[in-house]
Amino acid sequence: MVKGLAEFNRRWGAIPEKVRQAARDTLEQNAEEIVADMKRVAPKGESLDLVNSIGWTWGDAPEGSMVIGTVGGKEYSTLRITIYAGAGDAFYARFQEFGTKDMPANPFFFPVWRTRKRRVKSRLTRNINKAIKEA
Repeated sequence: MVKGLAEFNRRWGAIPEKVRQAARDTLEQNAEEIVADMKRVAPKGESLDLVNSIGWTWGDAPEGSMVIGTVGGKEYSTLRITIYAGAGDAFYARFQEFGTKDMPANPFFFPVWRTRKRRVKSRLTRNINKAIKEA
């Protein structure tokens, strides 16, 4: 069990819906921007399967997808967003991202996340604090 989880859940339940909505809106905005950047830098071959497989969702990613990460978790139950790539016909997303013994890596997924991570975190913190002050 995570230390302090009970305290977190108690305090999280006390936060007004307005603050939760601000967090949801900010997470969606960040996910849209990250996905757009990933689509822009993803390798484009004869088909656009890889580019079209990049997306985000609330909850779990489609089966077979490469997941960049999940914000939140099952124990938090309300806010959990997942950014993914490589489902279906774009199974080769991992090969592009990490390379193989015969093909050099052509990363498009994690470099975008590393570039955006600080902005995502600060925007989320700023918008939640603003909503708390307004609530």
